[in-house]
Amino acid sequence: MSEIDLCKIVELPKISDPRGNLTFIEANRHIPFDIKRVYYLYDVPGGGERGGHAHKALHQLIIAMSGSFDILIDDGRKEKRVHLNRSYYGLYICPMIWRELDNFSSGSVCMVLASAYFDELDYYRDYEEYVKANS
Repeated sequence: MSEIDLCKIVELPKISDPRGNLTFIEANRHIPFDIKRVYYLYDVPGGGERGGHAHKALHQLIIAMSGSFDILIDDGRKEKRVHLNRSYYGLYICPMIWRELDNFSSGSVCMVLASAYFDELDYYRDYEEYVKANS
């Protein structure tokens, strides 16, 4: 099994109500990690790109809170493109997976739940360096 096969869509609970829907996320229940950090991307120009890195140890869940975007995930041997456009689906990304986010729709909001606080030393920002480390 390739590391990329560990990355998967997680369907989150959705409570439907005529007044508006509600979705919640519980650490170690819906996602396989404790949540230490939450951040979000917004005002990304339509068609814009983000990401372009991998993490050595960080686990993440990426959710399209509004609008849509694509995530290209790559383990250095295999790649897969995932389209996110529903706020009750998230893409779980395990450590040592390169990711690129693109094809943002106008007004989209991308929320990321992360298993650790920010640490620049956890990043691979050069693809060739990442591939060497991951082989």
